Amino acid sequence: MDHYVEIRLLPDPEFPVTTLMNALFSKFHRGLVGHGEGRIGVSFPDVREGSRSLGSRLRLHGEGPDLCGFMTEGWLSGMGDHISINGPTPVPAGARYRAVRRVQAHSSPERERRRLIARKGVSAEEATAAIPDSRAELLTLPFLMLASRSTGQHFPLFIEHLPVVETPCGGAFNSYGLSATTTVPWF
Repeated sequence: MDHYVEIRLLPDPEFPVTTLMNALFSKFHRGLVGHGEGRIGVSFPDVREGSRSLGSRLRLHGEGPDLCGFMTEGWLSGMGDHISINGPTPVPAGARYRAVRRVQAHSSPERERRRLIARKGVSAEEATAAIPDSRAELLTLPFLMLASRSTGQHFPLFIEHLPVVETPCGGAFNSYGLSATTTVPWF
């Protein structure tokens, strides 16, 4: 991963930065699915420990030709008035690395019980014993609000930036540009 593209959200009196980041990331995700996921990762350089905001910058990471090809595919249509783009640019020397991953909360024990009943054929009482209400967890991580294209339902995509490390770890990214193990340059 030798290049990056930085997309900065411009201030807008009509839309908060979170709304614009949700829209930008939704377009990125759809573009990545159409382009072929796996080779482009993301990070949010403005993220701060303890904050629920991802900030106003989205950084795409990958090889120069992959990023050039992706950026010419028109996935940013409709965002031109709201963003400034820099790159693809070589990653600075001395950059460190970190993985940026999706975290899914177990926030609905009732839904998990219904799935257990449907999949395993257990009774409601057995499902309640296996998945108590105390299993629900609330995450305090920053997140994006996205809409499922298949169901139309909105859901939070919680994002965690793992600790910074000195050496990169290769691999592939999912359709959100995230991975629990593959690192992106951090600078």
